[in-house]
Amino acid sequence: MSTQAESRPTAISLLQSAAFVATFDRFAMSPMLVAIAHDLDAPLGSVVRAAGAYFLVYGVSQPVWGIVSDRFGRVATMRMTLLLAGICSIVSAGSGTALVLGVTRGLAGGMFGAAYPAALIYLGDTVRADVRQRDVARLMVGTALGTALASVGAGVVADVASWRVMFVLTGLAALALAARLGALPEPERVHHGGTFLRPMGYVGRSPVTLFVLLCALAEGAVLLGTITLLPPAMENAGASTTVAGLATGVYGVSVFACSALVARLSQRWRATTLITMGAAAAIVACAVLAVSQSVAAGVATAILLGLAWTAMHSTLQTWATEVLPIARATVVSFFAGSLFVGSSLAAVIAAGLADEGRYGVLFAAGAALAVPLGLAATAVRARWHAAGPTPLRP
Repeated sequence: MSTQAESRPTAISLLQSAAFVATFDRFAMSPMLVAIAHDLDAPLGSVVRAAGAYFLVYGVSQPVWGIVSDRFGRVATMRMTLLLAGICSIVSAGSGTALVLGVTRGLAGGMFGAAYPAALIYLGDTVRADVRQRDVARLMVGTALGTALASVGAGVVADVASWRVMFVLTGLAALALAARLGALPEPERVHHGGTFLRPMGYVGRSPVTLFVLLCALAEGAVLLGTITLLPPAMENAGASTTVAGLATGVYGVSVFACSALVARLSQRWRATTLITMGAAAAIVACAVLAVSQSVAAGVATAILLGLAWTAMHSTLQTWATEVLPIARATVVSFFAGSLFVGSSLAAVIAAGLADEGRYGVLFAAGAALAVPLGLAATAVRARWHAAGPTPLRP
């Protein structure tokens, strides 16, 4: 694998682009939920459920893409799914009802869902474990830019033009990236024989791996669930779609800034310290929103959620690449799936309360869930020690 080291800057850049496009599409819908509901003449709750469908299919498709990437390659999987995602996203722009929107966005989510996990598995295949979190944090730069531009741009475009424009843009971007990823070399993959069920068996027999997946489920409900509901919560409190989008866009700026910070700290701080810091930021963020959904509270929350995502999520994500090396692709895929299933469940549960404008209750529940998540993840990670071979490349 040492031959890949020479192309590392290009590889990182391309992987960041994949993370950017997938994240841009994922976050483009949240600032436009109210605008979409008005345009389709549908209850806000039904549009929130459509967003939940995206996260659900995004999540449950992850194990499939992990198996596919094992068989056909990480890069080939990213290229194929981005091509299909681009087509589905453009088609979703023509939706005339909330039901059609949910179906088309769900299909797009299922395809976009392959991009980030495949990129993460690529890093797991090619980067040494002791420096892997540094590159995982760098990968989050793409996530940060996608989040910021989608959060800000979607609200503005929905106000001055149409929410449909955003889905056309994400579709075109996915098609362009599918072609560009042809320059990314495939990493070497180790096959352990047997059917695709074998790595799932490894996962099922590893209690600590199952615990990591449970953490991802809870984290998806807390972090992604909160950022999804942040724009409509601020709009419910009186903010315009544009202002709510701009405030939510601070989250992307925070992720961008905190990614660089965490990349440095990960070389000096223990994983448990990063998890504790991230969990504390998530608790405070949700608590602030439980009290107020004003724009100022939204901005403060966006900053704290950015810190929580880069500190806690990147640490758990890195853990997922290390916890069971023999089934890395399966574990990472299930991790991403659990994350977005958790987000989807949060959206489904929140739909009714969002219709009633009871956002304080929703965010208080997020703060309550973040407490055991942080405590349990810190305690188990402190007792866990890595085992097994790791990539040789620095």
